[in-house]
Amino acid sequence: MAAALALAGPAGAQAVPDVTAMAVAGQRLTIELSAPVEFRIFPLAGPDRLVIDLPEVQWRVPTGAPASGLGAGGPVQGVRYGLFQPGLSRVVLDLTAPVLVGQAFLAEPGSGHAWRVTVDLVPSTRAQLDDAVHTGKADRQGAEGQAQALPTGTPLASAPSRPAEPAAAAVAPTAPPAAPKGGRRVVAIDPGHGGIDPGTTSVTGQFEKTVTLAYAQEMKRALEASGRYRVVLTRERDETVGLRRRFQLAREAGAELFVSLHADAIGQASLRGGSVYTLSDRASDAEAEALAQKENKADVIAGIDLTEEPPAVAGILIDLAQRETQAGSARFARLLLAELGREQAPLLRKGHRAAGFAVLKAPDLPSVLYELGYLSNRQDEALIRQERHRKRVAQATLHAADRFFGGGKG
Repeated sequence: MAAALALAGPAGAQAVPDVTAMAVAGQRLTIELSAPVEFRIFPLAGPDRLVIDLPEVQWRVPTGAPASGLGAGGPVQGVRYGLFQPGLSRVVLDLTAPVLVGQAFLAEPGSGHAWRVTVDLVPSTRAQLDDAVHTGKADRQGAEGQAQALPTGTPLASAPSRPAEPAAAAVAPTAPPAAPKGGRRVVAIDPGHGGIDPGTTSVTGQFEKTVTLAYAQEMKRALEASGRYRVVLTRERDETVGLRRRFQLAREAGAELFVSLHADAIGQASLRGGSVYTLSDRASDAEAEALAQKENKADVIAGIDLTEEPPAVAGILIDLAQRETQAGSARFARLLLAELGREQAPLLRKGHRAAGFAVLKAPDLPSVLYELGYLSNRQDEALIRQERHRKRVAQATLHAADRFFGGGKG
C-alpha cells in the first residue's frame, strides 16, 4: 500500500455530494455517495487511526451507523465523521491493531447501491504501520508519492495537501491592546467540539456540538448588541477546529477574553448544574481531571497528527505572563458564576473548578471553560435546550464581561 492514497473519481461530480450510508463489516469499510468523489487515505499512530478524506459532503447517514459492524472480530473499534474544515470532510477509524489498506476503490452504481467507496484493511506489523505513517506524512507535506495501480485499475493521483495543524502555543506573550478598536473590547467565544467530534450525546439524542454552537451564537448577539464588544467565534458552523487552533484564532483576532463552552455527561444521572473551569496543572478534583482528559482527546478523535506536537504547556505554566493570565481567568470565573447565580442558572455546589484543559493554554489570554450543565441529567438537558435559558446565560456573560473590563470586583 502507498502510505497516503489519493484516488480520483470520474469528472463531473456534483458540488456537494450526499453520503447516504456507511458500514463496517469485519475488515471492510464502505461509504455510499450520491456522486463520485476524490478521496485520500492515510494512517496515523499514537493512537492508531486510519483517516479517509473526502471533499465537503452532506452527511445523511442513518443515526447510529455504522456502529452495528464495530468490534465484530475486525480491527475497527470506532468511527467518527464530519466536516473537518471548509471544503474537506473526514472519516476517522479508531483501530484495535496495526493495519494497512489492502485495496481501496470507487465503484459505479450497481444493483442496490449508489456510488461506493470501498476500503479493505489487512493486518500489519507495528514496524510496517510506523513506516507507512512516516512515509505518508512526507507525502502530505509535498513529497511526490509513488504512483501505483489499485486492483480495479484506477490510477492513484496526487491531491492537495491539507494545511498543517499549527503547533502548540510557541508564541511570545503579548499584552492586550491598550485602546480596543472602535472602543469595543474583543471577546472570543469557543463552541466546544464540532465536525467529526460531536462531543457528548444527551439523554434525548442531542449532540453537545449543536448545543454549544447555539449558546455561542446567542452570546455573540447579546454582547455585540450592547455596542461594547466585538465577538469572534472559533467556529461559525458544524466543523472541526483543533484545540490549539481555537485559542490561536482568538489571539489573532486580538481577543482579551476567551470563553469555551461545553456540556458534559456523567454516569451519575441525578447530578446537575453548571460550572466554570480555569487552567491549572493540578486538577481541583478527580472528576475535573477526568473531564480534562476527555476533552483533550478531541484532536485525536478528529484525526489530527499529534506525533510532532510539542509537550502540552511545559514552558507556559512557569511563564510570568501566565501567572497574571491565570489571575485574570480566575477573576472572570468568579464574576461569571455570580452573574449566572443572579440569572437563576443551576450551578454545582463547588462551581469554580480547575484542570489542565488544552483549549485554555494561551499564555497571555484570560480564559475559562464554562460547562453549561450535564446533558446526562434530564432536568439540565431540558433547561439547556430552552431559548429562554440561552438568553439568560448570554445576559450573565454580558454582565460578567462588563464587570471584568470595567474593574468590577470579583
